[in-house]
Amino acid sequence: LQKLLILLQVTASVVVGKTLLILFPSAMKRYILKLGEKSRMNKNPKFSYENWGPTFFSFKYLLFVLKVKWKRLEDEAYEGRPAPNTPVVTSNGEVCHLLDFMRDNRPLILNFGSCT
Repeated sequence: LQKLLILLQVTASVVVGKTLLILFPSAMKRYILKLGEKSRMNKNPKFSYENWGPTFFSFKYLLFVLKVKWKRLEDEAYEGRPAPNTPVVTSNGEVCHLLDFMRDNRPLILNFGSCT
């Protein structure tokens, strides 16, 4: 039932977005560029609007968003219960699981960052 509701929500969002993109292309370009500012996507000089803007509200976009949202349904963490063993990708491209990095009885520390 949750997947069906997500499918309906994302599909409606994509249909409305695509319709607005066709009817008001310049306003939607400004809106999409604002989204790019939030994620700092537009700070990368090699990543112009023409490269990523038109992909919004496409069929591939729909499938990607569905995949992410459906995958998040499986990610549940509750206080006092074991942590989810989420898949992660190493810098070498190797896929493993988060809890594979646990050693003995020591806590696992996650440090997030980015490199631009």
